[in-house]
Amino acid sequence: MPLYEHVFMSRQDASAQQVEELTTHLKGVIEQMGGKIAKLEQWGVKSLSYRLRKNRKAHYTFMNLDAPPAVINEIERQERLNEEVLRYLTVRVEELEEGPSAMMRKVDRDRERDERGGGGFRDRDRGGFRDRDRGDRGDRGDFRRDPLCLRARQDRPKPHHRSIGEETARACTGDQARALSRTAALRDPLSSC
Repeated sequence: MPLYEHVFMSRQDASAQQVEELTTHLKGVIEQMGGKIAKLEQWGVKSLSYRLRKNRKAHYTFMNLDAPPAVINEIERQERLNEEVLRYLTVRVEELEEGPSAMMRKVDRDRERDERGGGGFRDRDRGGFRDRDRGDRGDRGDFRRDPLCLRARQDRPKPHHRSIGEETARACTGDQARALSRTAALRDPLSSC
C-alpha cells in the first residue's frame, strides 16, 4: 500500500480532549477502511504565520499512514466537513521516517536547552550578547544629533529637471514642427504651440 504523511490543524479554541476525539475518529475511519497508522504525534498549539478563519494559533496533529488512496480521500472529506479543522495536508512518500519527526526533535532540543540553562537571545539576564560593553563609539558628528537635519538639506543643490511647461515651451519655439516629446504630450495634452 502507498505511504503518506498527513498533518491537520484544528482551531485554537478546541480543547486537547476535542482534538484527541477528532484524532480517534479519523483513526477509526482509517482502520475501518483497511489502512493503518504507523505513527501519531500531537505537536501541540503553534502560532500561525497568518490568520486562518480568525485564528492565530492551531493544534497540529501528524500521522504516518500506510493506506490505500480511498482512505486518504475519505479522511480529507471528513476534515473538510468538520468545522474544527482549519487545514490539512497529505503528502505521499517513498518510505516512512523512523523515530520522532523533525518537529518533535525540535521540541526535545528546546526542552534540553532550557534544562541545561543555555539561552542565547532569550536569556539576557545570564550574560546574553546585549550585556557586553560596546566600548567608545566615537563622535558621530553634529548632524546625527540634529533630528531634522535642516542644515544638510538647505546646503544641497536643487535638482536639475524640466517641468512639463518648460518642455512644451522649448518644443514650440522656432521653426520646429511639433518636436514635442511623447511623454510631455501625454502629460499635458491641452498645451498647443
